[in-house]
Amino acid sequence: MNKSQALVVDDEPDILDLLKITLGRMDVRAVTATTVAEAKRQLERNRFDLCLTDMNLPDGTGFDLLRHLNEHYPEIPVAMITAHGNLESAVAAMKAGAFDFVAKPVDLQSLRALVGSALKLRGRAPASDERAGVGTRLLGDSPAMERIRHLIAKLARNQAPVFITGESGTGKELAARLIHAQGPRGEGPFIAVNCGAIPHDLVESELFGHKKGSFTGATGDKEGLFQAAEGGTLFLDEVADLPLQAQVKLLRAIQEKCVRPIGTQHEVAVNARIISASHRDLNAEVEKGHFRQDLFYRINVIELRMPALRERPEDIPLLAEQLLGRLGRGQTDGTPASGMHLSAAAIEALKRHAFPGNVRELENILERATALTDGQRIEVADLYLTKGEPATTRPRAEEPVDDAVPLADYPGELETGAILGALEKAHWNRAAAARKLGLTPRSLRYRLARLGIE
Repeated sequence: MNKSQALVVDDEPDILDLLKITLGRMDVRAVTATTVAEAKRQLERNRFDLCLTDMNLPDGTGFDLLRHLNEHYPEIPVAMITAHGNLESAVAAMKAGAFDFVAKPVDLQSLRALVGSALKLRGRAPASDERAGVGTRLLGDSPAMERIRHLIAKLARNQAPVFITGESGTGKELAARLIHAQGPRGEGPFIAVNCGAIPHDLVESELFGHKKGSFTGATGDKEGLFQAAEGGTLFLDEVADLPLQAQVKLLRAIQEKCVRPIGTQHEVAVNARIISASHRDLNAEVEKGHFRQDLFYRINVIELRMPALRERPEDIPLLAEQLLGRLGRGQTDGTPASGMHLSAAAIEALKRHAFPGNVRELENILERATALTDGQRIEVADLYLTKGEPATTRPRAEEPVDDAVPLADYPGELETGAILGALEKAHWNRAAAARKLGLTPRSLRYRLARLGIE
């Protein structure tokens, strides 16, 4: 393999020498330039695997060179050298297509990590979403899903923070996993955390770690999630649920690329890409004072919106087929569901359904249908879909569940309602209720435990 080569553009001799020496120790040959014009000439003469450019140059800016590279050499990752603390320039550079940024004075450890990640893109063909592993493919052939696949492939080639929006059940974590798997960090860890599930007094400990004895209950040293994601990706799901105090420290961690574990006086450098997500409108949360504007500005460098299922009804037949196959392989009582399929009328009914719970709701509907259907063909009546628009409020516990099954914000309550209705009619005899539902007692016990029904 030919030796890696980087184009380094800066008008400060000391910076050029430092970068040249550092790259040389990584077995990367540095070709230097001090102006935009000279950099363009070098690009015409040589093949480069990476470009490092200062923001301010005698005859233009780093943005001028970035635009030139994006237009004529889109395969070359570009990292911008910015002034210390100039967050706006760094964000603007990544919005314009920069791979990453490094701040002056240049931290050599961060620089080496950046160069290592960039070089992993060399000669790399676009990856398919199957690289993320079994069960993590983006299903659907609709134009909306084709756009999502294209954007994911593009986002995977840089290190800019990504903010994924979309309703619950649209696959935000799946999109984050695919961005990670298809990028240069794909071999590193993918650490996912639901920020809303962490008690507020433990958020800082979970994210940044702590030392033994730093607070009551700290019986040993604990590595934070930032450190656990070293060399990989940290996915902050439902980031809007973070308390304001933790948001301040998260902003510093992202901006400075270092964290301070609770109970220590020193900071630890971290190298993790940040992808965050929320089903809430963060602009509205900022206006309410619930989310810091500067943090939103930092994590929302690039936004990826996942489409709702009702926006792509043409994908429902394929999704349903795949979900039925998965449900068949996962039967808890050992009985296969191979051959289980939807009638044409059932498919049309699903296409007309609004799906407030999106793909998660579709899976729940099909799981219930496979449990309650006699035979292998699922009809419209087996889906228990309500007429008209789905309810927007959760049904009260005392409302009876009879022939009609109420819809709720969370599709798991559909199954809960059907099971509670059968139990009530069977006078809370589980064996009799299982027979009414067409389940084995073991399958009913599994569902009761999964749904948290005592």
